[in-house]
Amino acid sequence: MKKMILRLLSLFCLLMITNQLVYSQHPSINQDAKKLSMALYAVASLYVDTVNSEKLTEDAIRGMLEKLDPHSNYLDKEETKELTEPLQGNFDGIGIQFNMLTDTLYVIQVIPGGPSEKVGLMAGDRIIMVNDTLIAGVKMRTNDIMKRLRGPKNTEVNVKVLRQGTPDLIGFKIIRGKIPVTSLDASYMADKTTGYIKLNRFAATSIEEFREALEKLNKQGMKNLILDLQSNGGGYLNAAIDLADEFLSKDKLIVYTEGNKQRREEATSTAKGNFEEGRLVILIDESSASASEIVSGAIQDWDRGILIGRRSFGKGLVQKPIPMPDGSMIRLTVARYYTPTGRCIQKPYESGNKEQYNMDIINRFDHGELMHADSIHFADSLKYNTLLNNRIVYGGGGIMPDIFVPLDTTRTTKYHRELVAKGVIYRTSMNYIDQHRNELKKAYPTIEKFKSKFSVNTEILDNLRKLAEEEKIEFDEGQFNLSKSLIMLQLKALIARDLFDMNEYFIIINDINESYQKALQIINDSKEYNKILEK
Repeated sequence: MKKMILRLLSLFCLLMITNQLVYSQHPSINQDAKKLSMALYAVASLYVDTVNSEKLTEDAIRGMLEKLDPHSNYLDKEETKELTEPLQGNFDGIGIQFNMLTDTLYVIQVIPGGPSEKVGLMAGDRIIMVNDTLIAGVKMRTNDIMKRLRGPKNTEVNVKVLRQGTPDLIGFKIIRGKIPVTSLDASYMADKTTGYIKLNRFAATSIEEFREALEKLNKQGMKNLILDLQSNGGGYLNAAIDLADEFLSKDKLIVYTEGNKQRREEATSTAKGNFEEGRLVILIDESSASASEIVSGAIQDWDRGILIGRRSFGKGLVQKPIPMPDGSMIRLTVARYYTPTGRCIQKPYESGNKEQYNMDIINRFDHGELMHADSIHFADSLKYNTLLNNRIVYGGGGIMPDIFVPLDTTRTTKYHRELVAKGVIYRTSMNYIDQHRNELKKAYPTIEKFKSKFSVNTEILDNLRKLAEEEKIEFDEGQFNLSKSLIMLQLKALIARDLFDMNEYFIIINDINESYQKALQIINDSKEYNKILEK
């Protein structure tokens, strides 16, 4: 008892000193900080059972941040590393993206060309064991799982996975490698004068990748550019500013940030960019967010180019990373992004209600916004005017494109969704190219010949149906015929990717990208292009 009293007295003295320091800097939060400190200590020191103080502290921080906006969050040191690596260029590992659901690691995507794809790991696989250690259903921490999967290049890791429709575990021996994290998916000449560049994120290497691609396209005769930011969820702010700078002349405001406790900070264009002349079209959709919206908003506000697609996500909150002593990090929202005209990029949200916020895209679909432009209504108070041509644009969250292109749902069916979800389309293409790789290379030495001459034949479709049956996907002839053209093009694009590279995948798949096709039409019609920018 004497020892406990001494401990409590020591704690009280410590709290008094700590709270005095807090009070001197932020008097308004003194009592709140005192309550939090005392509660934490009381639980750690007096609670009937043993507690994990580190986890308790982390849970308290997470709980506090969850009551704020949807993007303020806490990351432990492994989560911090996982967040920053994809934006830094490369890392060593097995090459998968995953989610932890109900204590099980689900493979969301295998990185093209990475070690996992080479041995046949697939999206949807559940990794059950790593090097004979059970990781599923045992409440293992994510960072402990990461330690087992990651390691130096050329080292070996053995995994066993559970695959939908396969009763037994499947074993894979994976040789870890350097995982390239490129932000540029594709760059090619869409026609004799139009270049196409697709960025999947805004990373540390993005501007160098973009400039290199731009230089190559210029040498091939590019006059106009389609920049594809569809499904680009953002990344580094500086990368977005640098990219916008490529299109704008000197001293043009690109973006500014401002918050209740943050002064207005502006970013403006600098020296001559590499594509200030020539027609420019940017493709966006409901998954284009943050940095993508900064670039799109600046281009639209300065009447520099045309936006085509659907209203962007609406992520316009600025997170300040606050490093913790143990390598963890708080990402605290401190300001909002605004376009040059003053439009706030962030869509409305209710503090502490992340579930409703995360349902926004589904709600847009249910309300018909993704299919019909007239389902989108803007109040007059949200009207803004562009800075050169005085065109009307709208705020209120996200960037509304100049030309709306509805989401195409005419070829999607339940049968097709199940084929995709269970990896049947991917496995069909992989099996086919494994059996015919040499003859395909000989018959189609170039992507141009492959695109014009190759067609998905009956053999491939029969194999797809066979694999689907093995996966217990019930065949529906009506749905199959409705989705047949989409399935065939996806198979052709995947075969092109494995035969050539990711670049060639987009050369094929963009044939069903309605926004891309609309961009090609407008960018090659100077009269129509100028009319849109001037109205």
